[in-house]
Amino acid sequence: MTQFLEYYSRKDIQKAILSSSLNREAAVKYSNGGFGKRPDTLQFESDVFELAKSGATSFHISEEHWSNPLLLKPGMTKNELDKLRTGFDLILDIDTKFIDYSKATAELLIAALKHYNIKNIGLKFSGNSGFHLGIPFSSLPQEVNGKDIKLLFPEVPRAVVAYIKSMIKSELREKILSLSSLQEISKATNKTKEELLEKNVFNPFSIIEIDTILISNRHMYRAPYSINEKKNLVSLVVPLDELKSFNINKARIENIKKPIPFLPETKETEAASLVIQALDEINKRSTMIMPEEEKKTASREYDELKSSIPDKFFPPCIELLLKGVKNDGRKRALFILLNFLRSAGYPIIEVEKIIKDWNQRNTVPLGESYIAGQISWHKRQDQIVLPPNCSNENYYKDLGVKCSDEICSRCKNPINYTKRRFFAELRNQPKRKKK
Repeated sequence: MTQFLEYYSRKDIQKAILSSSLNREAAVKYSNGGFGKRPDTLQFESDVFELAKSGATSFHISEEHWSNPLLLKPGMTKNELDKLRTGFDLILDIDTKFIDYSKATAELLIAALKHYNIKNIGLKFSGNSGFHLGIPFSSLPQEVNGKDIKLLFPEVPRAVVAYIKSMIKSELREKILSLSSLQEISKATNKTKEELLEKNVFNPFSIIEIDTILISNRHMYRAPYSINEKKNLVSLVVPLDELKSFNINKARIENIKKPIPFLPETKETEAASLVIQALDEINKRSTMIMPEEEKKTASREYDELKSSIPDKFFPPCIELLLKGVKNDGRKRALFILLNFLRSAGYPIIEVEKIIKDWNQRNTVPLGESYIAGQISWHKRQDQIVLPPNCSNENYYKDLGVKCSDEICSRCKNPINYTKRRFFAELRNQPKRKKK
């Protein structure tokens, strides 16, 4: 406790913990393992030291922002919580016993976020063997489908975490197996081989947890620069470019230097595409909508293409996008086209050629390195993701390419329209007589 008190007496540490708790609920954990009263807040820098003197060993803060955290109480209804909530940050909590696996997971999560052109990403060591990644509330879209984003908690964080887990799963599997054999993982985790497998393939999430179910109202995580009393390590903020070289010695209490902010400040709603796509993907897990008469005649190949679909079957929105776009919306258009073409059965080599030709038709082409980065990402994926749904106003309507209501009212997704037309023509073709 002497070392803890000396650490929490530092003015820069007090300031770092206080600033991270502004407009959030705060709670402390004591040396006896118990938590302090809830709800509570930190109001002054000196509160950190005073609580430490009374036995507090660590500080925890809520993902949610509140107009007045002290008005929170157990058993509140969703409407009551919604009225108090002013926002929330996206916190990706990597939980595993192995620091190397945690670093590998964090690297892939950061790459996935950058794939969505998210630059303002916070990263901190948890104080144990995991990492926390943070995206500030200001990065999120103000509305989704006409609903205030602050009302979509915990739906949005859960959807984003589930979606990003599916994005990185195959690469994470390869990374973990490059570090350890299945036999070594089984021995280290005390799990049977069967417990590590999913459909006879190693499931990295059998040993690495990225919190989804536990994301709930008033959910808390360890505040930046708080100590983890179990390990005597600090929840240290780590610059993204120092992740690979990070080792836990840097998080020792005696090695903590001047604190830096965990969540970057930004006014750009750069996480809008990720949020919308994640929510879309949750909805798409049900089968694509087809008219009843088509369900009776559609073959099993409806979703399993044997070749790419010719462009004559593309919907008007895709045709318009392929003619090129102006500066505003080029990256969103690229996102749509890449996912559409892959879903339409085009091999990545052909997709790359189409995209390069498309980019030259843009008023101002996107940078070649950006295009190459997006193509490279798709080359590494073994799971094809559908383009955004037709109802996503942040895409087709905002880009000025939305199809007429006559088309959009009958299909959920551009690829739905395309496949429907393509397979309808195949079914109507006269069958060749066998010799």
